[in-house]
Amino acid sequence: MTAALELRDVAQHFGQLKAVDGVSFSVAAGARHAVIGPNGAGKSTLFALIAGTRAATAGAVMLDGEDVSGVPEHRRATLGIVRTFQHSSLFLASTVLENVLLAAQRHAGLSWSMLRPLSRRAALLDGAHDLLQRVGLDERHGARAGALSHGERRQLEVAVALACRPRVLLLDEPAAGMSPAETARFSRLVTELPAEVTVLLVEHDLDVVFGLADTVTVLHLGRHLLTGSPTEVQASSEVQTAYLGAVDSSELFPEAPT
Repeated sequence: MTAALELRDVAQHFGQLKAVDGVSFSVAAGARHAVIGPNGAGKSTLFALIAGTRAATAGAVMLDGEDVSGVPEHRRATLGIVRTFQHSSLFLASTVLENVLLAAQRHAGLSWSMLRPLSRRAALLDGAHDLLQRVGLDERHGARAGALSHGERRQLEVAVALACRPRVLLLDEPAAGMSPAETARFSRLVTELPAEVTVLLVEHDLDVVFGLADTVTVLHLGRHLLTGSPTEVQASSEVQTAYLGAVDSSELFPEAPT
């Protein structure tokens, strides 16, 4: 089966610094796949290479078997690689509903004045409300995005991303700054996303990672260290050493196999 996303020896060099150094792994269609690693491992740079925010120094990014390495970011989004950001990218002065509508219109290449007949406008509104219902924000559709809590903004960002009809959804540290209750709610949201949406997330909260992901890729010093199941990653002495500098799973993974 063709992977939804595949990286082939992807690299990003800044002079002598190799932020990403020949990374290869694949993400199965419909997977909930996490990328983890210590600070400086190259996770954020790798996400930028996948999304097209940065051009890779070498290697290839494959979407459903097609090379999109030379495709710019906006075009990759149209093809189905859609990213949420570590820092909010919402229109804070606009309403919750308007944020989703703007994303849907932009993805379709339409302006509001072009939405004729009225049935097309109604269909767009219905779709936006459906997305807000899915992320638990429909009752807040008239609120300004700037009035939302941090966790609610993250929920809205997912609705905005889904409005772009992603094939691969990139979640960049989605739980950062969330309270435990917000994190639990967001984790449920990701769990309940449609099976046809492949999810790749970067996240520092390992409880979130091992609660959501069916596959985990570990980066260290810009290189691919391991890709495996959560159990395999937790049991790996290489991963424990990369994080801690010593083989001691009890500190990093309290529930790790012994």
